[in-house]
Amino acid sequence: MGKVLIIAEAGVNHNGDYELALKLIDAAKEAGADIVKFQTFIPELLVSKNTQKAEYQKASAGEDESQLEMIKKLSLDFNAFVLLKKYCEKVGIEFLSTPFDLISLDFLNSLNMSIFKIPSGEITNLPYLKKIGQIGKPVILSTGMSRLGEIEEALEVLISSGLTNDQITLLHCNTEYPTPMKDVNLQAMNSLSVTFGMKSGYSDHTTGIEVPIAAVAMGATIIEKHFTLDKNMEGPDHKASLNPQELKDMVNAIRNIELAIGSGVKRPTTSELKNINVARRSIHLQNDIQEGHIIKESDIIMKRPGNGISPMQMEKVIGKKIIKSLKADEMLKWEYLQ
Repeated sequence: MGKVLIIAEAGVNHNGDYELALKLIDAAKEAGADIVKFQTFIPELLVSKNTQKAEYQKASAGEDESQLEMIKKLSLDFNAFVLLKKYCEKVGIEFLSTPFDLISLDFLNSLNMSIFKIPSGEITNLPYLKKIGQIGKPVILSTGMSRLGEIEEALEVLISSGLTNDQITLLHCNTEYPTPMKDVNLQAMNSLSVTFGMKSGYSDHTTGIEVPIAAVAMGATIIEKHFTLDKNMEGPDHKASLNPQELKDMVNAIRNIELAIGSGVKRPTTSELKNINVARRSIHLQNDIQEGHIIKESDIIMKRPGNGISPMQMEKVIGKKIIKSLKADEMLKWEYLQ
């Protein structure tokens, strides 16, 4: 398999603080992620003033404000994203941000991002999908809360607007923060790939790192995971995010799994070849045998090491004549037989 693309999702965990966003970039880079991802939006174009928070947002950020009031505190202006992208280039990690409205989409396109990420909530946003499709750059489409028919309709829009199948990667995810293990349904990731003939990956909202690691073992080409500098900070996503050390542990585990998956060809590896003679057995003698003796099955025993006659050749040995006297426990060799 190829290298898994690991997206460290900073999202809005900067809490509207540019300096904190810079620290998140540093943490993503230190953890070994390929991409650090933010969210770009104009609050008034994203939610109406009476929109209530999601239940998980109420649980983590309180109920005493609307969703609009909450996200106003979590937004950064466009100039901040210009500077964040420059900082990413400086430290050597790819910048990505998810647009949540058409103006933000145009702005991010002006930054020459190499990929566009469509969040789960926009999978039914027709004008948004058309505009991203018309840009013509690779797209990562999250599919939380979606049925196959809705995913199919979104793909039809993207492809009819100019994208090709190989430009799209589908991310299975569950849009609950945190996601209960019983609702992960990781098998659905491969169902997406089989159903639509596209690459698939996984966007994780569980509290640990084991599920994204399992997703890589199952063939995920992209892993996306929220992270924060401190899970106890105020804000809707911190508690369902990894801390920097956990993010680093996840990245390291994924890189190990990539190596462990291998080619699929079953053969001895270079590292284990030296152990064959130690672990396998050869034909040895049960007792002293004199020259001229005809070997019987009761004369032989299979013992380590394995650099003599293989036990698989036992039937060829039985009935042969010994041409020199041998001691018990001695390894039998073809040159001793006639």
